[in-house]
Amino acid sequence: MPEHRIGTRKDFEAAREELLAQEKELTRRGDELARKRRELPWVPVEKDYRFETGGGTKSLADLFDGCSQLLVYHFMFGPPYEAGCTVCSSIADTLSPNVIHLRARDVTLICSSRAPLDKLLSYRERMGWSFDWVSVGGSDFHRDLGFQYTEEELRPFLEGDVPPTVSQMAQLSGTDVRGYVTEGPGMSAYALLDGTVYRTYVTTARGLEAAMAYYGLLDRAPLGRHEEGEQTHWLRRHDEYGKT
Repeated sequence: MPEHRIGTRKDFEAAREELLAQEKELTRRGDELARKRRELPWVPVEKDYRFETGGGTKSLADLFDGCSQLLVYHFMFGPPYEAGCTVCSSIADTLSPNVIHLRARDVTLICSSRAPLDKLLSYRERMGWSFDWVSVGGSDFHRDLGFQYTEEELRPFLEGDVPPTVSQMAQLSGTDVRGYVTEGPGMSAYALLDGTVYRTYVTTARGLEAAMAYYGLLDRAPLGRHEEGEQTHWLRRHDEYGKT
């Protein structure tokens, strides 16, 4: 535990009051951004994407499963992976218990990946998740959204200094760096209106932190995320902590 400024209760309460005003302002700003997300123009999805599911081949409209809204988490689990991405797996731990609550608000939440369906469902069983998981197979669903990359696009990255965390995550997924970074994480949102599917929102990178509950909690712990200078990532799948 590093050294830290020590103060009196009066010092704390004064500093906390000042911080609380800033936290409230951040909340109001977050509400404003949420409103602006909802005001983005909706784009009709014109491609006839097909997905392999536990109930057979389905269209994008079928995936709404009776709701008018659909959230898709684009889970990094490519064809050569032996296990899903560790970071995506930590996100899925947050997504799974929220499926029932989202459905109560007319939202279906699923995950999609490019690996074969049997791999996905086997891994889902291992992890104990309850969300529907679909395989996009050979379709361009992930590619069209910017969550799948070609070898040509990746060449500058692969020929440079690959960060140790990337090599670590590739190894934890049972593939090489090239196979790992061909995939990208993301979330996309859709609305179904009068039989037409509209894309309403897409995000990736730190835009996914809303689904990484542990970071919000760590931000309130004394040491915060405490990741500075680490050469490997601390995250593990929830059944791997404590293993050597």
